[in-house]
Parts: sequence; C-alpha cells; structure tokens
Amino acid sequence: MTWYDEAVFYHIYPLGLTGAPKQNDYSEPVHRLNTLLPWIDHLKKLGFTALYIGPLFESAGHGYETTDYKKLDSRLGANEDLKAFVKACHDNGLRVIFDGVFNHTGRDFFAFKDIQENRENSRYRDWYCNVNFQGNTEYNDGFSYDNWGGFNLLVKLNQRNPEVKDYIADVIRFWVSEFDVDGIRLDAADVLDFDFMKMLRWVADSVKPEFWLMGEVIHGDYSRWANASTLHSVTNYAVHKALYSSHNDHNYFELAHTIRYTGNMITSATHLYNFVDNHDVERIYTKLANKAHYFPVHVLLYTLPGIPSVYYGSEFGIEGKKERWSDDSLRPYINLEDHKNDYTDNPCTVLIAALGAIHRDYQEELSYGCYQELTLTNRQFAYARGSLIIAVNNDDHSAAFSVNTPDGTYRGLLSNTTVSASNGTLEITLDACSGEIFAPIRAGKTVTRKGPKEQCSAKPVTSDAFVSKTNETALRKPDSDFQKTRPSRTNIKPEKSKESKPKASVEIPDIPYSEMTVEQLQAVILAKMAKNGPITDQMRKDVENNIWHDSLVNWANSFH
Repeated sequence: MTWYDEAVFYHIYPLGLTGAPKQNDYSEPVHRLNTLLPWIDHLKKLGFTALYIGPLFESAGHGYETTDYKKLDSRLGANEDLKAFVKACHDNGLRVIFDGVFNHTGRDFFAFKDIQENRENSRYRDWYCNVNFQGNTEYNDGFSYDNWGGFNLLVKLNQRNPEVKDYIADVIRFWVSEFDVDGIRLDAADVLDFDFMKMLRWVADSVKPEFWLMGEVIHGDYSRWANASTLHSVTNYAVHKALYSSHNDHNYFELAHTIRYTGNMITSATHLYNFVDNHDVERIYTKLANKAHYFPVHVLLYTLPGIPSVYYGSEFGIEGKKERWSDDSLRPYINLEDHKNDYTDNPCTVLIAALGAIHRDYQEELSYGCYQELTLTNRQFAYARGSLIIAVNNDDHSAAFSVNTPDGTYRGLLSNTTVSASNGTLEITLDACSGEIFAPIRAGKTVTRKGPKEQCSAKPVTSDAFVSKTNETALRKPDSDFQKTRPSRTNIKPEKSKESKPKASVEIPDIPYSEMTVEQLQAVILAKMAKNGPITDQMRKDVENNIWHDSLVNWANSFH
C-alpha cells in the first residue's frame, strides 16, 4: 500500500496555466509560479491528494526542449519559488511529481552548445545519438543527429552513455534534495532505453521512500515498462480512448474489453494512470458528442481500477480542441477567481468534488478492491469494486436493470438515496446519461460519510445538468426527452466496431498522419518496422490490435 496507489491526481501544465510567454528570452525571473499557490486550496476542496506539474525547468519554448534541468524556467520564477510551492503542497497533504524530460534536450542545453562550438573535438559529442558531422539540419548546424518525433528542436540523448546516466541520476537527486519532489512522470517513456529506465528505478528506490516513476506510454504491452525492474506505472491511453469512444458510440463493450485487455497485461500490484484528457489531447468536454456524458465518464474514471487524474480546467467543463500546428488551446491560462462560484453552481465541479470525497472515504475499495463485471450491454454497465457497486448509463433515456449482489440496503453515494437487494438481486434505475456508486449499509450502522450536498455546499449530484453549456460556466437544462423511459433492453446486441483491421495491401497517401485512416496508419507503422528488420508475428499482431487513431499517430511519429 503506497501513497501513489491511493492517490487522486490533478495535472497542471504550468506555462499555460500561468499565462507565460510562448518563447523564453532567458531574462530575469518572473514569479508566475506563485500565482498557483491559491490553486492548492482548490485542489483540497475537490479532494485531490497529488499533483503532477510540468514541465517546470528552463527551456526555449513549450518546456520539453530543456535548457537547464536544475533551474526553474525563468518565465515561472526562481528555484526558491518552486521550493516554496512544493512545501506548501506538502503542508496541505498533497504529493508532487515533476515532468522528467530525459529522452532529449533542447538545442540550448550546454552539451549541445558545446558540440556546435567544438564539433568533432567536443567532449559531449557522444552525449547524443548518431551525431554525424557529414550531415546538416534545417538550422544549418553543419552536422545531423537523432531527434524525437522528427523535430530537430528535440535532440535525442544517448542514454547508454555512462556520463549521461550519471548526469540524469544527479538531476533526480538534486530535485529531491532541493525541492523534495515525490516522483517523476517520464516524458516519452515508450522510447526510453530499458537499461536507462532500470537505472532510474535504482535511483528512485534510493533517493526517497515510495518515490514514484510513471511513464508516458502510448501503446503496447504496458508490462514492458511497468514492472519491478523499471517503472511503477504508465499512462493508460487504451482506457483513455475507450472512456470517450464507448460513450460516443454507445458501446460499453469496447470499454469492458479494454479494461480486461489492460488488466491482463499487468500484475495486481501495478496501478495504471487513468485520465480522460491531458496537455496533448483534446478536452473531454470537447470530445464528447453528448456533453451529458461528462457525468458517467467521470464516475468511471474515479471508480475503475487505476489511479484517476483530472487535467486542470476540466473540472470546470472547459473546451479545448487540438489544432494542427498548436496545442495552445489545450493549455490555456485560467483565472481561478473566474470560477469562484463553480463549487456550487457548476455541476461539473460539484461532481468532481463529490467523487473526490467518495474516493477518500472508500479508498480501500477504490484503490485495492477486486474488479468484477456484473452487467454489460451497449448502453448500461455495472461492476463491483470490493463491496461497492458502480453502475453507468450512456443512453439518452433512463434505464432499469438488475445486478447480482448480496442482500441488504445500499446507499447511492452521489444521490443520497437508498435501495435494497433481495434474493441476491439489486434493481437499479439510472437517469439518462448518468451513473451511481452504491455502498452497502452495514447491519446496525448507517453510512457515516457526508453526502455531496454537505461536501460541496450544493444539491446532490444528478445528471440533469450535464447536457450542453450556453457559456463556459453555465449549463442548460436537459431536453425533455431525457426523462422518457428506456425501452426493454432484452434485444440489445453488441454494436459492431467501426474500425477494421488492416488489409493485405493498403495504399499510403502523401498526407499528414493526423489525416490518415486507422488502416493507413497501421500500414505506415508496418512499413517503418520493415525498414528496421524482419517483422515478427507478434509485432504485426501488436499493430493490428491497435485501432486507436491518436495512438497510431504518435506511434508513427516515434520512428526516426
């Protein structure tokens, strides 16, 4: 039992949230990080117990082209600001993890600058991969090198170089000694060298008890990265995709299958990092075809196996659409004062606060409780986590169904209503686009936790307000047909997947990866694999089993 297995994370992209300039002129520090101190109280109100914040360290632009690993980005302030911020988080019971961008550096990093100046005579020429003084780049460096994602702005470190390993190990020790950080989210972990990650794990185990390593992994067998030798956890992009598409397609079979699929990859000791949006993907409120699905999506996020995380601003239900050449709309400035009434008036915020309180009070069940499917149709899904029963409905009408469960009285933790199970059956009725968490009331005892009304100073959480917003903070009432009774579910059959596996021969068009179909992206990846050597049956199977467009785009971009 560790703090991170029981955590509820909040994710902040600080350069965006603080409104920092897009480019760094390396001038005197501007203490924007201090403007995030009031957000600590906001996190406490909503029940978060941990903060993932980053990137934080000096960089040229978006933060992932590091210039100095030991200096807070001057657009955010000075090291003393970060030290004070982490201490304030700790004083308020919040753990903190930083972004660790160790796969690559920026072009302003001292080792790369030395190569530019001294070329073949630079003692750092082997700090990077495949430095070739017969080549060139668009920057007219007079040499070429490996990069990340095809961007020469991101120069790939040689993670097998002992000096590079020692340097990064020293960075981690510095972050702990200087800032008292509790863990690291490893950027681009799916392309990190595995021996390098073993070194990181050794350092993590030595610098601080329960120091957490979580890696950004887009696709593949998660157990390759999350195990006893390398990382503690990885980002669960598979469940991320299933959470929104199972609602957009009215197909809970996809979600249930994905939960089984990812669960079979890992041991029971591994808790994957679950999320519905982050700084690289569109906001959940934008991705959902029916905005009312915000309610069941977040009930699932907080109750499925794994560690839940909410990206800053999504607790307010803000929009954010990914643009072709910019992620700025995903990483906006937000004035917390503009949302001071959301704790009572915004149903998105009220729901997140209620779910945070439930996760705190039922931590044993929601962190370690056995997961068991109980009912599954296209539009209704129920499962157990320990003694809790979670049920969700993605239909536009109310739904009634039953689940097998021990007899007794259960309280709906979101609605504060009670229902009884008899003869091993609990009859459940859910409103349109809603969900509920049922907890047994023990014999002779009542539920001691306060309901959402007391926790949030708001009405009990219902799905009625989760439709579409007329402005950024006010949601309109649901359409009247949401209240109609759902027809019998006896004839419901699994809906066929809209995606198909790759054909034997797929023409690859000369268009950006983001505009390709799933089949075309799979063909691109197989073609790129073939250039590196023979394709095994397992490699082909891994590609064919990946039917998630965003994942395939990232996979295709990962080849050099």
